Amino acid sequence: MDEKDIQYFRQLLQTELDGLMHKGKNTVVELTMDASDTEADPLDRASRESSQNNTLRFRSRESRLIKKIKQSLQSIKDGTYGICEDCEEPIPIARLKSRPVTSFCISCKNKREAREKIMRL
Repeated sequence: MDEKDIQYFRQLLQTELDGLMHKGKNTVVELTMDASDTEADPLDRASRESSQNNTLRFRSRESRLIKKIKQSLQSIKDGTYGICEDCEEPIPIARLKSRPVTSFCISCKNKREAREKIMRL
């Protein structure tokens, strides 16, 4: 992968990380504000709690994505970005563009998923 590609992915990942971090901060503010509201109606309270639970579930997913983005940014610094962790072959640019946080080529990822499927059975 050439330096132009590295710069592209570094910028892409950093922009995504910044956006997710900003959303996370806004969520904390929103949930703090919602916590101060006391609704007498049980249905209103249940609706608010359900909405908060959904928000927290989304943020949990985003938290996992933040971790993967940070790992990808670190691998760029280390010079290992775009190299499959299993077979150590370069991951095609097209795959990285569709999933910038991936650390496996499609072949190795398919093998891992097949093993995981077998383990669940």
